[in-house]
Amino acid sequence: MSDVSYYTKEGLKKLKDELNYLKDVERPKASNDIGEARDKGDLSENAEYDAAKEAQGLLEMRISKMDAIMSNARLIDESKLDISKVLVLSKVVIKNLSNQMQMNYTLVAESEADLKSGKISVNSPIGKGLLGKKVGEIAEVTVPNGVLKFEIVSIDR
Repeated sequence: MSDVSYYTKEGLKKLKDELNYLKDVERPKASNDIGEARDKGDLSENAEYDAAKEAQGLLEMRISKMDAIMSNARLIDESKLDISKVLVLSKVVIKNLSNQMQMNYTLVAESEADLKSGKISVNSPIGKGLLGKKVGEIAEVTVPNGVLKFEIVSIDR
């Protein structure tokens, strides 16, 4: 069963660029490496050939996985998002009720998550806990250290 993933315009472009790089640059390089190793003699005792074949297999597996992701990728129309509750691509300000700290997050697809830039995955424990909540509601998030409680301060696009 395939899972549909939702992406921003920049996230989808990044995914396409990476897939094109693997197909257009890495695939020919792997093929060339195999050819060079094959030219070095007896294949039964050629470790370089075996390593090149294994690297090619891993590359093809990665390309296949990314093709599957691309076939299930959907672009999100940000203009049609409901800002009354937390959804994918919502920019959320939350307040940790235990220490009163406020944090700003944007909920994104798993492949676009980057904590340093404030982007968290909708599949993360915090992302799952925030989905569907409205301003003023309390989200209880189960983490390895226990349960964290966050108040939804604001939601934006």
